[in-house]
Amino acid sequence: MNDAIAPPRRAQTDSIHQRIRADIEGNIVSGAWPPGYRIPFEHELMQEYGCSRMTVNKVMSRLAEIGLIERRRRAGSFVARPQVQSAVLEIPDIKAEIVSRGQAYRYELISSQRRRATPEDRQLLVVEAGADVLLLTCRHFAAGEPFAFEVRRLNLAAVPMAADVDFASEPPGTWLLGHVPWTQAEHRIRSLNAGEAYAAALDIPPETACLVVERRTWRGGESITHARQVFPGSLYYLSATFTPTQE
Repeated sequence: MNDAIAPPRRAQTDSIHQRIRADIEGNIVSGAWPPGYRIPFEHELMQEYGCSRMTVNKVMSRLAEIGLIERRRRAGSFVARPQVQSAVLEIPDIKAEIVSRGQAYRYELISSQRRRATPEDRQLLVVEAGADVLLLTCRHFAAGEPFAFEVRRLNLAAVPMAADVDFASEPPGTWLLGHVPWTQAEHRIRSLNAGEAYAAALDIPPETACLVVERRTWRGGESITHARQVFPGSLYYLSATFTPTQE
């Protein structure tokens, strides 16, 4: 009689499940698999990882739930487009908006700092103590005039490749919209009169009315970024078109 105890199959299955998910998610988040890329078919993943269809299907279902992939009947699974619009207000690309107006766009990175999360970072990004954060301060210009002053925080645990991006040449919002899928967004909009710091950054008189837009995005419950954008009140407005819904 063989008294040897076989290792629990559940633990082994969970390990394979985690490895498949980590590999697929890593390829998507790193940009190796861009939006629209067809992910290997389930039978191909079964062969590659030596596992059951149930294990692969569980991984793909979860990735679809958090918005990283989209599954198409008979066609397979594909990397989802970054703009998963579920908010009343869409996430704008300031560069694209300015260019669409026929105005010359210019961007200036003022500072970039990688650091362990401060109490303010933890509150705004909703991350734990010790989280790796990238803090970016920048300005956007339209037709040579300051259009927006931006302070952005990135959770590097969610987007580790952001640490290697040259944000001196590409605005962080533009890069995020083009490379990082998201599943949930929150907007907070308020007005304020510009203090000395905002007045200097936007080249406007102190006490000028400004519009402040604060935005958080998540992917599957994991915080991606927090941005605070300040606009001279005369240069920017927000609009949305929607219809009533029944409960």
